[in-house]
Amino acid sequence: MRDGFFTLTGVVGIEAADTADTLIVPNRPDTEVPRRPAVLDAVRRAHARGARLVGFCSGAFTLAEAGVLDGRRATAHWQWAEDFRARFPAVRLEPDVLFVDDGDILTAAGSAAALDLGLHIVRRDFGAEVAVSVSRRLVFAAHRDGGQRQFVERPVPDVPDESLAPLLAWAQERLDEPLTVGGLAARAAVSPATLHRRFRAQLGTTPLAWLNGERVGLACRLIERGEERLDVVARRSGLGSAANLRARLRRATGLSPSAYRRRFGP
Repeated sequence: MRDGFFTLTGVVGIEAADTADTLIVPNRPDTEVPRRPAVLDAVRRAHARGARLVGFCSGAFTLAEAGVLDGRRATAHWQWAEDFRARFPAVRLEPDVLFVDDGDILTAAGSAAALDLGLHIVRRDFGAEVAVSVSRRLVFAAHRDGGQRQFVERPVPDVPDESLAPLLAWAQERLDEPLTVGGLAARAAVSPATLHRRFRAQLGTTPLAWLNGERVGLACRLIERGEERLDVVARRSGLGSAANLRARLRRATGLSPSAYRRRFGP
């Protein structure tokens, strides 16, 4: 298929949707134009047989047209949120997040958020170590929680020394230490309130949520590398206790440490 700038080869027909384990529904510029019945039927059949459906950006409109999002959580680009709600009131739209994982149906808010969701799927299927490797190849953040806001107040800091990068790098080397929001603020020579505002503006999350996410990610990598002692994993990742490790790992991945080890361990 040729469209001016490049050529796509080896493109399969829509019949491949009937055997795919994961069906990707891409973005579409013409959200007002209904999809072809054959496309909507393929989505419905895939959903009915238990395939995983993934909608990128305005692909959520296609999923909603197929009726598979009724009563389900989903997201879409914030520019289309009002139109989406008006057309599909039965969908539980969450317009302020990067992506939504609702089990067998996942949706991303935009083009960059599609990368976030893609890495989330890689992490869910193959573990944190592989996801980190893929993110390095992409030169993309290894993990941005889906609950983060779609857009930040100031994507590029007005003042260079307000960047959080040095603080984040410093903290990532010390996750096993008793880091606190107050300690991070002191390291950055700002008040906790100022640090909170900068995290919200630059990362779309809070200092504590970022810190917990980094620690859970490190715990996952330690388990994947073969560490079987939960107390050691908890201590080295800064999660403190095996009980806290179990609770946070289940909250983040839906798996217990033993189940995570069986699925992703060496």
